[in-house]
Amino acid sequence: MELQTIKKGKSYSETNDVARSPTLQTVLMVERFIEDNSGEYKKTDLFKNLPKKVMWQTFQVIMEYLEGIHKIVYDKEGYVVYIWNPEFVAKYKNRPDLKWNAK
Repeated sequence: MELQTIKKGKSYSETNDVARSPTLQTVLMVERFIEDNSGEYKKTDLFKNLPKKVMWQTFQVIMEYLEGIHKIVYDKEGYVVYIWNPEFVAKYKNRPDLKWNAK
């Protein structure tokens, strides 16, 4: 499976006046749903199948956030894939020969 990050100039919230700031509860709900259904949905289908309704603008902000902190990527066909692995990070974060690029 080939993974890619979508690079854009400005974020959705910078270019859209009606973009909403999501609550932590909403961000976690979307993140858990993506983790549980990794690779099963494209972005629009994911939005339509969320357990609770979210405004599209809010969803866009959440997706940009999760992509920006390297928790999700999109495969070459556009499916949303959850890539965050806390066990991997815990194992390698203190190695002196590795440099972590935190945003």
